[in-house]
Amino acid sequence: MGTWGTGPFDNDTAADFADALDDAEPGAREALVRGVLVRTIDATGYLWEADEAVAAAALVAVQCPGGVALGTPCGPEASMPPFSADLRALADEALARIADDEDADGPASNWVDPADEKQWRATLARLRAVLYPPPSLALFEVHPQGN
Repeated sequence: MGTWGTGPFDNDTAADFADALDDAEPGAREALVRGVLVRTIDATGYLWEADEAVAAAALVAVQCPGGVALGTPCGPEASMPPFSADLRALADEALARIADDEDADGPASNWVDPADEKQWRATLARLRAVLYPPPSLALFEVHPQGN
């Protein structure tokens, strides 16, 4: 597999997934994204579709508040439909599964330079923060007296 960067579409497998999304009918694109996320969550052993799941999660994150454009020439050229809200939880769960994968041959092993693996893991963390930002807790409300 060719890997040239640490972004969600910076490898051959994710670029092929982008091509599959471009080739799919607009109404089938969400099903492709959902399928790869669910299969990654449900996988036992080696995470065969981890690269595609990271790419799919990035596409979901783009549509979330705080999501930013992918900024990569290797992502899908076709516009994605508005995704169902439940994909956020699936994308987050798939990314958690990938981040926790300790398989020596897993996606994190794609880089010889440890700094690249660290940057890749930071990308996963940023995506997860957009998919499920930490809740803001109001500790108490202040009401003016006398009004």
